Amino acid sequence: MEEKILKIKEWLGTGSINIFGLPMSGKDTVGVRLAEMLDAKFLSSGIIIRAIEEQEHLHYTEKGNLWPTDMFRERILPYLGREDLADSPLVLSSVGRWQGEEDAVMEAAENAGHPIKAVISLNVSESDVMNRWRAAKELGDRGDRIDDRKEEVFQQRILEFRNKTLPVLQHYHKLGLLLSVDADASRDEVFNNVIEALYNRSQES
Repeated sequence: MEEKILKIKEWLGTGSINIFGLPMSGKDTVGVRLAEMLDAKFLSSGIIIRAIEEQEHLHYTEKGNLWPTDMFRERILPYLGREDLADSPLVLSSVGRWQGEEDAVMEAAENAGHPIKAVISLNVSESDVMNRWRAAKELGDRGDRIDDRKEEVFQQRILEFRNKTLPVLQHYHKLGLLLSVDADASRDEVFNNVIEALYNRSQES
């Protein structure tokens, strides 16, 4: 594992890896751990958006909806060019979820010195993420996230992914950047799958 991590770090440089998946697929869990392993900075669009909404009393995510593209471009994209991130690789969690935002994300990342080197899709079924959501509600281990409180809101998030984010992944696939990873496993197994996929990509490059 250590040798593979070193190879991935050499290949990645100050580039970025963007992680996508359905709600409850483990994007942030994998992203934080991957960032720690790669000495990278972790940047989650969802975390940023929820913080902005709480501060400014906005209500998009409480209904399960994605932010409009113009708001995403204005408020989220500038994070990629922050000076405190300049010399580090980045692990991104779902930055650019709406079809049509992909090129803007790639351009902003490139201009900031963090070219996107790979896009990971954590694959798990819609029924499985619903089961994960219900289990998390029973355990109370998701905190009080407003977009997790009601089942109909969570289902709307799944619908948004299906209609707006799947085309984003198809675009990255056409560009040869997409790595599909089975996320229907334990956290350690999923993480190992991600490392294996990135290591294989580093060897191809």
